Amino acid sequence: MKNKLGFWSIVLLGINSIIGSGIFLLPNKAYSLVGTGSIFVILFDMVLVLSIALCFAEASGMFKRNGGPYIYAKEAFGEFVGFEVGFMKWAIAIIAWATMAAGFVQALGDVWEPAKDTMTKDIIIAIIICGLGFVNILGVKISKLLNNIITLGKLIPLIIFIAVGIFFIKGSNFIPFGISTTSEEINFAPAALLMFYAFTGFESIAVAAEDMHNPEKDLPVATITVMLIVSIFYILILMVSIGVLGKDLATSLTPIAQAAGNFMGEAGALLITAGTLVSIGGINIAASFVTPRCGVALAEDGILPRVIAKNGRYGTPTTAIIITVILALLIALSGSFVKLAAISVISRFVQYLPTCLAIPVLRKKRPDLVRTFKVPFGPVIPIFAIVVSCWLVYNSDLEKILIGLGGLILGVPIYFFMKKYAK
Repeated sequence: MKNKLGFWSIVLLGINSIIGSGIFLLPNKAYSLVGTGSIFVILFDMVLVLSIALCFAEASGMFKRNGGPYIYAKEAFGEFVGFEVGFMKWAIAIIAWATMAAGFVQALGDVWEPAKDTMTKDIIIAIIICGLGFVNILGVKISKLLNNIITLGKLIPLIIFIAVGIFFIKGSNFIPFGISTTSEEINFAPAALLMFYAFTGFESIAVAAEDMHNPEKDLPVATITVMLIVSIFYILILMVSIGVLGKDLATSLTPIAQAAGNFMGEAGALLITAGTLVSIGGINIAASFVTPRCGVALAEDGILPRVIAKNGRYGTPTTAIIITVILALLIALSGSFVKLAAISVISRFVQYLPTCLAIPVLRKKRPDLVRTFKVPFGPVIPIFAIVVSCWLVYNSDLEKILIGLGGLILGVPIYFFMKKYAK
């Protein structure tokens, strides 16, 4: 039990799973779409994400098994729907890890020229993925310690950026909403979908429930705590970025680093650059821990080969880790992951929507389940989360929607093949 995750380790894992390279590069893209209104977009996304997170909090308080969204969908809607959610969760998590490993090398190349060489890049990617896989095989204790240290390391530059930057904000840079945008029209929905990506990752917190001390009690509170902390960080970072750079924010390739350079000089820019590398590295650590466990719950139920769920010598799902490492490495080295990563936001809603729908369903279907947390106001918040999520997906481009649906279609033959295999 001493090697399992306690409350604050869960919170740090959640923060590490969410705050990544996006927040270091996001403000410029959002500002170019809606200008100063990007602050309202962040607030809008915060309300939506907190609504979804509340649904996850209630669901996570009912179960202590690995699997997260897969378990909730399976209990509410049956095995097939659960498999589709779980299959997409594992597949997208592997692609996302591959993308983040390559993203780290790309960021490293900006400060270390040799990292731009193809062979050097591939070697570094292999070291990151295989090294973190090996660390995970050795046990939860090492992963927990590494995750806690890296998460604190990535937050320190952001805290300094906010604490110092607020004294350099110029009120004149907050041009009225609709005037500051560089677009011909105000693109609120695309901006909301874009910035929503920066919040994704919280759904992974519950995936490793069996590696936590008291998941039924800790997960609901930890999930809400994580989302509040992340939301506050994002709002403050965006306000400082706009207040310091003004209209220059729209054209900046490294907005936070440039803003830091404006009020802290070269040392500030280097601090944020280092923070970017630590942040992306931290996301890789969180992904390496959570991703293999996405497949464990499916294997425990016999929907995937049971050997995937088998723990090795150190009490970790060794087979699941090895499979995840191999697939992530192949995708990262192939270069094809860039296009596949485009479906990440849409595919996440494959997990969000069933979980939100599961709340009212499980209240009627499984009143016997002990709930350590219950979403207030009856079905209002789950329905709000579902409607707004559907609106965001509707406003996405058709290609991403089709690719996301393609992943669900791919899971159908795999499900029926494994059902036959299991028999």
